[in-house]
Amino acid sequence: MISVVTPVYNGERFIESCIKVVIDQNCLDVEHIIIDGCSTDGTVNIIKHYAQMYPHIRWISEKDKGQSDAMNKGIAMAKGEILAILNVDDYYEQNVLNRVSEIFKSLPNPSLIVGNCNLRNDNEEIFHINKPKRMKLNDLLLGWHINPLPSNPSAYFYHTLLHHIIGFYDIEDHYSMDLDFILRAVQVATVKYVNEIWGNFRVIKGTKSFNSDLSGQTEPRIKRMLDKHCRQLSLFKKLEIAIKRFFYNKIYWWEVRIKYFSKRPEQLPLSITRKVFRK
Repeated sequence: MISVVTPVYNGERFIESCIKVVIDQNCLDVEHIIIDGCSTDGTVNIIKHYAQMYPHIRWISEKDKGQSDAMNKGIAMAKGEILAILNVDDYYEQNVLNRVSEIFKSLPNPSLIVGNCNLRNDNEEIFHINKPKRMKLNDLLLGWHINPLPSNPSAYFYHTLLHHIIGFYDIEDHYSMDLDFILRAVQVATVKYVNEIWGNFRVIKGTKSFNSDLSGQTEPRIKRMLDKHCRQLSLFKKLEIAIKRFFYNKIYWWEVRIKYFSKRPEQLPLSITRKVFRK
């Protein structure tokens, strides 16, 4: 069974579509656990309405200490051996849950499987596709622009047993708890990347992710989390990653500059322009 856990607080705008996304997966072996944090809008009424019609929906509504706490409550309630976190404003592609169930049949326990994820704006337009192809710890610690990190849990699934080995989500962390979990999980799980689009991550106005990006806090938070896990490595591994980070960052920023100025040659300094574009 797959246990899909959805934390929600005042999610009236998206909760119905989130519930329908799981229903429309047509997966016969699924439970949808919804953890509401005492919403003050119409969220609970919508959950009640669907829970009365669909027995695979289990839910509670009580105060919590934030998103991580809500996810941990849902995990504690989970009956399935496969776990998924689906935030209320994100959604799956069609038939993902059945596809994932089939893949897990050939994998040892504990395993983590990761697919691709569409990042969508307020107009539902895809502005980026997250493809985390390299999932070894040393690769991930090099940085998100060198090796993309999984951007959203709608595109990855894992054995529930993982939490009994590495622990639950950090309830004191309200922003980078997903990344912290991934960095811990890849150290003990069998990890499989599947080059298919499974999830859709809405990066839209008013959401926590959008506000973090807007304030310029996302990248520093990611760096702090990567540095935290890097400090736990041996001295040799720390040195290896530091050297790779230095050289890969140099290459990355040169690529950025080349792409930028190739489209805007008029912005190059005159001396460089004469050398590059001289006749």
